[in-house]
Amino acid sequence: MDQADRYRELLTELREHNHRYHALGLTIIDDNEYDALYRELVAIEEAHPELIDSQSLTQRVGEPLETGFAPVSHRERMFSLDNAMSIEELDAWNERLVGSLGRSGRGYSCELKIDGLAISLTYERGELVRASTRGDGAVGEDVTANVRTIRSVPMVLRGEAPEVMEVRGEIYLPVSEFKALNARQAEAGAPPYINPRNTAAGSVRQKDPAMTASRNLAVWIYQLGFVEGGPQLDTHTQQMQWLSDLGLRINPANETVKTIDDVKRYISDATAHRHDRDYETDGIVIKADALADQAEVGFTARSPRWAIAYKLPPEEKNTVLRSIEINVGRTGAVTPYAVMEPVFVGGVTVTNATLHNESELLRKDVRPGDTVVVRRAGDVIPEVVGPVLELRPRGLRKWRMPELCPFCGNPIVLTAGEAKAKCTGGFTCGSRLREYLYHFGSRGAMDIEGLGYKTVDALVSAELIEDPADIYGLTDEQLLTLEGWGAISATNLISAIERSKSRPLAKLIFGLGIDHVGGTVAGLLAEQFRTLAAVGSATVEQVSEIGGIGPEIASSVHSWFADPDNQALVGRLADAGITLELPERDGPTLPQTLDGLSFVITGTLDGFSRDAAKAAIQERGGKVIGSVSSKTTALVAGENAGSKLAKAQAVGVPVLDVESFVNLLERGPDGLI
Repeated sequence: MDQADRYRELLTELREHNHRYHALGLTIIDDNEYDALYRELVAIEEAHPELIDSQSLTQRVGEPLETGFAPVSHRERMFSLDNAMSIEELDAWNERLVGSLGRSGRGYSCELKIDGLAISLTYERGELVRASTRGDGAVGEDVTANVRTIRSVPMVLRGEAPEVMEVRGEIYLPVSEFKALNARQAEAGAPPYINPRNTAAGSVRQKDPAMTASRNLAVWIYQLGFVEGGPQLDTHTQQMQWLSDLGLRINPANETVKTIDDVKRYISDATAHRHDRDYETDGIVIKADALADQAEVGFTARSPRWAIAYKLPPEEKNTVLRSIEINVGRTGAVTPYAVMEPVFVGGVTVTNATLHNESELLRKDVRPGDTVVVRRAGDVIPEVVGPVLELRPRGLRKWRMPELCPFCGNPIVLTAGEAKAKCTGGFTCGSRLREYLYHFGSRGAMDIEGLGYKTVDALVSAELIEDPADIYGLTDEQLLTLEGWGAISATNLISAIERSKSRPLAKLIFGLGIDHVGGTVAGLLAEQFRTLAAVGSATVEQVSEIGGIGPEIASSVHSWFADPDNQALVGRLADAGITLELPERDGPTLPQTLDGLSFVITGTLDGFSRDAAKAAIQERGGKVIGSVSSKTTALVAGENAGSKLAKAQAVGVPVLDVESFVNLLERGPDGLI
């Protein structure tokens, strides 16, 4: 596989993991594995800047919102943190910090990295007016009603509060509360919750605040974001003390130290006592304590240079691998997983673990009957690290992918150049159909409340649905024939199905389950083509011309719509009354001085948000694309422009600063000075 193909593969995989983590509060891979994928992406971009995709995770903080909560713009961006996976990487970060300052720093703030949900709290004149999630770092989702139920979040601050203030913190579910919640689940005969972090994230997103209140969540505040008014303070530690005086909850485990050796001592103590507290931690955050030092070294496009997260090593335990089973996903991809003797690791008892794909499984050479090392870091599905060879019984046979799918009996094939084998049975495969229908109704797609796995299984078993279009033909009478269903549950599902008909076009495109098309790509397709019919009739070349979409994705889109079965599905969805197009745009109100011109925007523009700059170009008929090429009219570059600036200079594309950009908007092409 060449670097371009590997780069696109990494983009697809990381986007999916980010969507699950940021939009759904779910994780399916180990933190260390995610970090390894991200670093590989960065390495390819550094070696091949011409490959950089505008929607790469290195170009933005996180994924767009995929929920029904109202959007909220943060006054100050909520950045992510770079990670240090070892003491050597921590030392390298410190050397960069000292090198940027030209001297030693003025102390470090050390804080436990809480395993929960990041939150921004806005106070005006001392009263809580808004709570929002991180979202994509610039825009989060409004969860004020739910956060108001958390008792450790003060509704009114103490003392002399500033006019306006945003503070950042982490909402978490105490371990004791998590255990009590699962005890109640067991008494009710309900399945247990997987872990505190996911449960906390789901609790904050409940539609009923009373449900959030019942979960007994808590919060630690770790950063002052924006403030208007307030005292002049010199250090992060002083800010935290001030916030504590105002009544905000600051973790007493925080410590301010003088040297990097003191930081390492703090890390050692935190590692030794990571399970002694009533909350889960997955690392230590180290910050330059002096605010002047923070301002001097600044930020990259994604993270502050003055802070880093030291990730605690994942826990590992030994257990016996009973068997290796496979699952068929919504695209037909076959994923092996391990069924093990129960083992307590990372705070929970686990019996299943991911094995990723056949080649990875064979590389590790784990076999049924092996004693294996299982790793789980905090909140993620565990993985099998490898076998303990000295404990391997004689005669264990290597595992091989079955030739036939156990769910439908059709052949399983591995196409050259692909990592995962696929079932060839299409939607005659019960496992693939189940995953596909669940995906179609999920929050990121058509958001059909109540259409979870249990409901999908019941509907498929009763032969009431075979594809997404069948969902829209369901009736109350049919649902009432299902065991355990009553009039209220039937009416609620039918109402949810009806509401889903008006979901945005991008949601539908994502829900169709096209290979390599996640939420971001679905949005690009919807915005470019405006109707599903136009997407379906587009050529591979036309799709490839969209910034952020490469030939592999374009080919996948074209192939999906060329399939007669998929064409029939689209026709039936249209007959059901699904929204298949975006609303008509209002006519232009400004002279179309930039018609036919294309621009790339990068960096921080003084006086313009990224969205405002994009809108200003589009209102004048111009097009904003994601990556620089020789066909780009100009690059609009602010501070911290990064690799796009280098690419523009290399291919001879004009570069506009803010002053030139304003001239462009006022004078059209004559403004390209």
